Amino acid sequence: MNPSTTISRPVGQTTVARLKASEGFTLLELLVVIVIIGLLAAYVGPKYFAQLGKSEITTTKAQIGAFEKALDQYRLDVGHYPSTEEGLEALLTKPANAEGWNGAYLAKKIPLDPWHHPFIYRAPGASGGDYDIISYGKDGQPGGEGENADITN
Repeated sequence: MNPSTTISRPVGQTTVARLKASEGFTLLELLVVIVIIGLLAAYVGPKYFAQLGKSEITTTKAQIGAFEKALDQYRLDVGHYPSTEEGLEALLTKPANAEGWNGAYLAKKIPLDPWHHPFIYRAPGASGGDYDIISYGKDGQPGGEGENADITN
């Protein structure tokens, strides 16, 4: 017998039926998979979006910390913190009364908070500190709770 020849047998009806049955998925199988994916999304989605809010708050605190370092360097060079009128812009451009100004004290322009609102700078601070740096949170309004809460230095 020559090894290159093949023996062909007639294909039975059961083999054809098996091939047709294994060609795809049934509607029921697809629905089960869609339901499982939906349940997973319903479970994971809220946890994911809750983390987004926490990361925005963490980013805001980090930005305020960077402002504090720049303001401290400004005070070391000039002898005082910028006034409320001069604001955080004094970290980028020299104010008129800033003898010894050796800036810019920030590498880039002053960023908005993660919710696209400007930071509020007040000197002296309302609570008796040298200054306040405030982000009003997601709603952009004073007060609030959760993501809407004020974030200060």
